Amino acid sequence: MCGISGIFNLHTAHPIDTELLQTINRLQSHRGPDDEGYFFDQNIGLAHRRLSIIDLSGGHQPVFNETKSVCVVFNGEIYNFQPLVTELANCGHTFSTLSDTEVIVHAWEQWGVECLQRFQGMFCFALWDQNTQQLFIARDRLGKKPLYYSKTQRGQIVFGSELKVLLGHPDVDKTLRDEMAEEFLMFGYVPDPYTAYQHIFKLEPAHYLLLSPNAKVTPQAYWDLPAPQHIQSWDETQQAMIDHLKAAVNIRMLADVPLGAFLSGGVDSSAVVAMMAHYQDDPINTCAIGFNESDFDESDYADQIAQRYHTNHTLKVISADEYDLIDKLTDVYDEPFADSSALPTYRVCELARQSVKVALTGDGGDEVFAGYRRYRLQMAEQQLRGTLPYSVRKPIFGILGKVYPKADWAPQFLRAKTTFQSLAMDPIEAYGNTMSRLRADQRQALFTPQYQKRLNGYSGLEVIKHHAKNAPTEDPLKRIQYLDIKTWLAGDILTKIDRASMVHSLETRAPLLDHKLIEWAYSIDNQSNIHGNQGKYAFKKALEPYVDSNILYRPKMGFSIPIAQWFRGPLKEKLAHTVLSERMFDCGYFRPEALKQLVHQHTSGRSDHSDALWCLLMFGQFLNRQA
Repeated sequence: MCGISGIFNLHTAHPIDTELLQTINRLQSHRGPDDEGYFFDQNIGLAHRRLSIIDLSGGHQPVFNETKSVCVVFNGEIYNFQPLVTELANCGHTFSTLSDTEVIVHAWEQWGVECLQRFQGMFCFALWDQNTQQLFIARDRLGKKPLYYSKTQRGQIVFGSELKVLLGHPDVDKTLRDEMAEEFLMFGYVPDPYTAYQHIFKLEPAHYLLLSPNAKVTPQAYWDLPAPQHIQSWDETQQAMIDHLKAAVNIRMLADVPLGAFLSGGVDSSAVVAMMAHYQDDPINTCAIGFNESDFDESDYADQIAQRYHTNHTLKVISADEYDLIDKLTDVYDEPFADSSALPTYRVCELARQSVKVALTGDGGDEVFAGYRRYRLQMAEQQLRGTLPYSVRKPIFGILGKVYPKADWAPQFLRAKTTFQSLAMDPIEAYGNTMSRLRADQRQALFTPQYQKRLNGYSGLEVIKHHAKNAPTEDPLKRIQYLDIKTWLAGDILTKIDRASMVHSLETRAPLLDHKLIEWAYSIDNQSNIHGNQGKYAFKKALEPYVDSNILYRPKMGFSIPIAQWFRGPLKEKLAHTVLSERMFDCGYFRPEALKQLVHQHTSGRSDHSDALWCLLMFGQFLNRQA
């Protein structure tokens, strides 16, 4: 796990500013505090920050081929590098290190762009081939490792593992992207390939750039989820589930430094720890975060798994004063990011780094095995859509969606506003409505007429529609899983864990997001994934010999914090100071009276607007950084 950056002259030949590249590369020194390295040629400069995990003494980067004509800087891990070393050595390639990085160089020489099909891991790398004058930049299939890039007016491509690298370059245009407020309030993050800035982009997961002088900057896809060719039977699923889990965990346990795991007490992290225990005789290092509010605390369940597998378990209890991290989160994520679980994630990474340098996580289980409650609700909605024609649904449920109150205070079965709205929509629109942090009507109520005019009808739903066109199946559940993997997983879950871990110089690995496991799991029968009111059913049944039933089948809590209470108590003043600031009033996006109403209704206890206000707080914090 490291950080990379670079500058490439796309149109004009002139020396790279070495001091500038060193300066912006060091802005991400937290990603790699152990070492740094540079390569400069006439039109290219590559930079690296290293967090040493494998081949501690010989893994300095950049890494070259035998003739020094090809070099690479690399962030991540190639888990299957050892068999690739054997294969490439048999093809005549000579290796001078024991690191996985060198595999990339020789794989490029042997297979070109097709080398990406050979790699099993999480990665983002930049490779320069002097012979062909090509710069090859690639990001892993799921987007575990980030890459930002921009083209300057001088014709240079500037790239880096974090936004702060590009923001530190004087020639990178830092004009805010107007659509990002609409997208952010819908998603809670700015979705790939966009950023908060008009001229800075994210390289999307499973994409690469192949650049040469005067070439167009056109990202290309190299992988996607395959169409389910064979829906597996229950017996086939149960027999293969544990084998795939064990293989995905085992390949991620290679490290030359202390290794451990996050243990939340949920199904996914418990499964990972149970599989790790199969391969490690010594006690596993596990860590967990607890909350002093019982409604948010899962630490007893984490302790239960820790005792069963005799782990070296560490627990840190977060109290109500942890909100002081909010200012830090703004610096960590560089652009608006509204997942409030980033706060406890920051703390659990901080805790883990005290004893390990690598931690396995349970990220991805809900997306891969259909664990979210909204999957079941959306399937129920889809059944109703199948019984009532659109011409009937739209007027009936459209009216109900408008007049039904937003009852966040009520029991779950009475919170029907979003459901009524979704039933008046087609499945893709309904998915976007369900996934929105602020629904379209809520966003419109906040936006100024001037901003709505500038949007000219644009909605963040366009991002979802774009991905839906590429879905490999029309199956309603699998299409939703596909959309989650393309948007929510990459934009929220993996962004959250990458920044929170790397700010503490901690490498995290996600076995449940092994691409081979995902390709297999995508063919699990829907009835095996969702059984009655139970999500992840096949996954849980396979885990019964390894995880106690009271953990497997208890209601999902999530990794949340009590922000509703905080906004009425210790964060009340900060909320008003940020959301009701002149900066927010004058930015042109929001109607001041709408912001005032939202804050007053929540702080007075009349309504629960905590999700919306958290988004606005994060947006206000971001704007304050632009001043």
